[in-house]
Amino acid sequence: MKYNKICLIGGGNLGHVVGGFIASLKTDAAPQGFDVTLLTRHPEKWSHQLIIELPDGKEMRTSLNRITNNPKEAVEDADVVLLCLPGFAIRDALLSIRDYLRHGNDYATAVGSVVCSSGFFLQAFDILPADVPLFGFQRVPFIARIQEYGHRACLKGGREHLYVAVEQTDRKEELRQLMEVLTNTPTSLLDNYYEVTLTNSNPLLHPSRLYSMWKDWKTGDVYSRIPFFYEEWTEEAAQLYISMDNELQALLDHLAVRKGSIPTVLDYYECTDASSLAHKLRSIKAFKGIMAPMKAVEGGFVPDFNDRYFSEDFPYGLSFACRIAKEHGVETPVMDKICQWGMEKIQNRL
Repeated sequence: MKYNKICLIGGGNLGHVVGGFIASLKTDAAPQGFDVTLLTRHPEKWSHQLIIELPDGKEMRTSLNRITNNPKEAVEDADVVLLCLPGFAIRDALLSIRDYLRHGNDYATAVGSVVCSSGFFLQAFDILPADVPLFGFQRVPFIARIQEYGHRACLKGGREHLYVAVEQTDRKEELRQLMEVLTNTPTSLLDNYYEVTLTNSNPLLHPSRLYSMWKDWKTGDVYSRIPFFYEEWTEEAAQLYISMDNELQALLDHLAVRKGSIPTVLDYYECTDASSLAHKLRSIKAFKGIMAPMKAVEGGFVPDFNDRYFSEDFPYGLSFACRIAKEHGVETPVMDKICQWGMEKIQNRL
């Protein structure tokens, strides 16, 4: 089967970079390149010509075939649908495309997500036909930032190796190979969707830093500056990250996942303790320049509890892990404490 027609859903940071990257590819399997369609709420703001700035400063100019806000038009002839969406948007997207997917034969449309730690598989199991192939990444393939919406974005970095889970099909190896081609990155197949649904990436990484910065914040507190999110990472935040990861690893021991399929934080970053982890996170080139989520007020700056670091990683990441742990009788006191704090900030946001 040829997987030449790719539909991306979502026009955020990842939608820009993933769409531009795939549209630029020419491979032995697809010498004419891939036919890329983008499904977005704002097609009128997009140019068919995208400019992607690469980590070395060079520019990649690429073309999208079709840009639309019509789900039927976008997916009815697609071989693969790839969601580049935050957790809160996944359910509505799956509902919008459900009736237009090919399924029930060898030419079924494969549906996947670059972000799976927000419950993509569980929602897809519930919404899509049971014979639609599903796939998802353990970690996002690229670090991406929009520079000019619909026109220009920056690919700030990638991964040395990627891992994907594939369900509801016997074409698992085909889809693994395709993801390897589409990301130009060595890609391995995981055994179980839990191995991408539960992660020690953003749902633990971001909350550990947010909590360490603002656990004592109260209404009326104003800061004089916005700190760098990663370049000023502290040992306190690193230790919280390690502690939450230890709890997640204990949960994984109670689930049907392959041992070591989700490396510990210390192993992943090749560190030994909180001090070395903090130093590593401060020094990652792709993370440089990223500011803490804050907004300007009279006299300075306050935390922005509407930012995606809050609205995504707490209700659609950390809270999911905490809930699964409770269902399996695994105690997670650090995750519970930080999750409760973040959810309270979201519910009481300004």
